[in-house]
Amino acid sequence: MTSKLPSSIDETERLLDGADYVADRALATVLFLSLRMGRPLFLEGEAGVGKTEIAKVLAKALDRPLIRLQCYEGLDVSSALYEWNYAAQMIEIRMREASGDTDKDATRSEIFSDRFLIRRPILQALEGQPGRAPVLLIDELDRTDEAFEAFLLEILSDNQVTIPELGTIRAEEPPIVIITTNRTREIHDALKRRCLYHWVDYPQASRELEIVKRKAPRANAELAEQLVAFVQRLRQIDLFKAPGVAETIDWANALTELNVVALDPAHVSDTIGVLLKYQDDIQRLERGESREILTQVKRDLAAAS
Repeated sequence: MTSKLPSSIDETERLLDGADYVADRALATVLFLSLRMGRPLFLEGEAGVGKTEIAKVLAKALDRPLIRLQCYEGLDVSSALYEWNYAAQMIEIRMREASGDTDKDATRSEIFSDRFLIRRPILQALEGQPGRAPVLLIDELDRTDEAFEAFLLEILSDNQVTIPELGTIRAEEPPIVIITTNRTREIHDALKRRCLYHWVDYPQASRELEIVKRKAPRANAELAEQLVAFVQRLRQIDLFKAPGVAETIDWANALTELNVVALDPAHVSDTIGVLLKYQDDIQRLERGESREILTQVKRDLAAAS
């Protein structure tokens, strides 16, 4: 591990590869540019394709703290940036009143001081140590509303926030910012303009097979080839939610736990809930489509060998 930023695209690829993240050249390029230019990286794509994992791997590879802001509907400034410790402030006020201290200006200055400030993820990221600025992961931004997007604009463009009682707090060294979205709604252009953008797509079969070998190393080689080919074909049919790479890895591990060394229709039927998470999709496969896909997968793999 190193806290030094990569100096080339090739070095970025090696950095990710050393942390067992199998990235394509396009992703390595935009990540390198994000790090060198000090710009947030906006990652968009379907759920389960490895967007969040990029931030985790980057923090591990660069030996930086990972600070994660998990977004949700109703997320506000007090949960994302800071809030005051109101209970402790009230105790301080009561203690000053009991001691006869009537200096209101001094009381106000004290209760709105640093020791009563509760730092939330974004403020923690901005106050990171120079030389080891953290990786700030703003995960699933599309779950929030437009008001929260607007709040982020100052942070993303100037690496600073304004707290009315304390003034402006600026990062001595900007954090490495990774923003992810599953595209359940469109993010405003004003936010996207402040970032470098990359669409994280489902991987091609060869790259997904390499991912399975790394993340599910106990899986039999024949099984790994078959299940990756099966998942690749599933993504070509009209499902409510196609399986992501995370589901492929889970399926490989589940089948390995069952001591499966090669796919058959019974194994697919028994474990399909690991791969698909919507009943309509499962019923569609159980009506016979999974058997047809598996037959075609085995035929193609046999022809290629």
